[in-house]
Amino acid sequence: MKDIKIGAVFLLAALTLWLVQLSGGDQALAGRIRDDVLRFHVIGASNRQEDQELKLQVRSLLLEEIETGMEGQPSSKEALVSYINLHKLELKKEADDFIRSQGFDYESSVEVGVSHFPTKFYGDMLFPAGDYDAVRVVLGKGKGRNWWCVLYPSLCFVSDTAAVVPDSSKAQLAGMLAEEDYASLFSSHPDIRISFRLLEWWNSSF
Repeated sequence: MKDIKIGAVFLLAALTLWLVQLSGGDQALAGRIRDDVLRFHVIGASNRQEDQELKLQVRSLLLEEIETGMEGQPSSKEALVSYINLHKLELKKEADDFIRSQGFDYESSVEVGVSHFPTKFYGDMLFPAGDYDAVRVVLGKGKGRNWWCVLYPSLCFVSDTAAVVPDSSKAQLAGMLAEEDYASLFSSHPDIRISFRLLEWWNSSF
């Protein structure tokens, strides 16, 4: 049993080094693609079920408002950021009015800035963890769970059952990113899956 524990410690140490190397590669990739994409970050007021449900409703409301407002305008990150900065008070009012209509007494904030995102799958694409330009929406005190997506190119799914990346978004990404970086978003990422399984085994065994 002692030998097993010693072996497990060495395995965990090797796994930690492996994950550090993976993280370094992800951060480098995130740094290369961050200038071309705009993320969307919504934070719930709390983790209460009603606050989390409201978070998703406000998310859908704002995504629809932004999509409608951008109709007929140039399709670019810069145009989208400009639109949101010009209309963020209107977007906040739309969110606040909806929040009050649902019987809640807190408000929202809408800002464009830099947010940290975890590694996230969008359909068959994986975006690495890192700091990205993002539209950040905070409800109430912002103590609840987050919701993330890619706002430009559009990879925001409001239903997991419809999480298929549009071909138009893939084409935009392919035109913006280096060929190697674009391919990295679609790799099978067996290293990430294996590392998660090893961590699960460690937690269940020790």
